[in-house]
Amino acid sequence: MLINEVSTPELVNMMSGDQPPRLIDVRSAAEVMQGVLPNAEHIVMHTIPLRMPDLERDKPIVFYCRTGARSAQVCYFLKQQGFDNVINLRGGIVDWARNGQEIVSGADLLSQAI
Repeated sequence: MLINEVSTPELVNMMSGDQPPRLIDVRSAAEVMQGVLPNAEHIVMHTIPLRMPDLERDKPIVFYCRTGARSAQVCYFLKQQGFDNVINLRGGIVDWARNGQEIVSGADLLSQAI
């Protein structure tokens, strides 16, 4: 089963569109403290099965981690569960930063975590 992936430039385009995708960071809290993509939400990878009711099946959701490996696993799992609009950010936040894109503080994101 193949998962959908998007490059950093493609995600930048998607984010500037009329209906930007939901962004979910699946890294640990310690990693999130180092910075996140603008407008991202945080759901730790191992809690994804419990948080599936919070995820829309009909709207695009882009998942990312440090390099794209863990978020690819999340996308694969969700695709098995019937989510067709899950997308992995190829290269993760490392590639995002390498492409000169903005990284914002993750502290506020963690204070809002459920």
